[in-house]
Amino acid sequence: MNDLFLEKLLEEHNSCITCPSPEEVAAFYKHVLAIFYKDYATVPLTTKAEIKNFILKTKVELIGLLLRNDIEDRSGVNQIAEGFFDRLAPVYDLLRQDVIAIYEGDPAAKSQREVIRSYPGFYAIAAYRIAHELHLMGVPDLPRIITEFAHSKTGIDIHPGAIIGRSFCIDHGTGIVIGETATIGDHVKIYQGVTLGALSVRKADANNKRHPTIQRGCVIYAGATILGGETIVGADSVIGGNVWLTRSVPAASKVYYQTKMSVDGDVVEDMLVFKEFAK
Repeated sequence: MNDLFLEKLLEEHNSCITCPSPEEVAAFYKHVLAIFYKDYATVPLTTKAEIKNFILKTKVELIGLLLRNDIEDRSGVNQIAEGFFDRLAPVYDLLRQDVIAIYEGDPAAKSQREVIRSYPGFYAIAAYRIAHELHLMGVPDLPRIITEFAHSKTGIDIHPGAIIGRSFCIDHGTGIVIGETATIGDHVKIYQGVTLGALSVRKADANNKRHPTIQRGCVIYAGATILGGETIVGADSVIGGNVWLTRSVPAASKVYYQTKMSVDGDVVEDMLVFKEFAK
């Protein structure tokens, strides 16, 4: 074995000896889900005391992850952990509304319990909601590891920095990408294959708003791509399947592709159709 190669490997392993592995961070996320839902608890929590003790155990777990994480100032980890667990009730309330939105938005859903237990959209949203709180506190690495764990499980990629409102519904979900600076309002529904992405991927734009804003009540159908930090989809709009959108549309708009056919049935052209709903 080449000695220089071994030196490079040793340098890599010594760069963050104590850093928690992605598997440990994913375990913490699953433990938070277990606090919220019996479906993710390996041991039933049947009394308030048992729930309280499990929360305390999970808080200690988070403190341990933060202390081992690659951060310069470890003096505030207790405060971060306290702040995160103080946010459990609001996060649970948001997830409850997400579950209702998914259940009511999918005719195939038989119960809210089924959504919690088996829907990839819910699993990815839960990971985002939990990771977003850590992101807001300035915790490095851990939020992205949590959402990427859910990404690996569901095929849904939500950056923890995105801002997502209440009653968010993801239907099917595979292939969805929601970028770091995307903003999504309340009561939005998104289908599989949707990208809320950036027009520019320059590193110089890292601190700029690069991803679109989707206002409340919008529905975005499968395969649609909406790009750009200045792109705003107005409230209560419908974006059709496979639409490529790089400009803003006003509230109550409908944007879709319409295929024109010749007499013999051959496709002549696809054209983008933009309509405003009648006021």
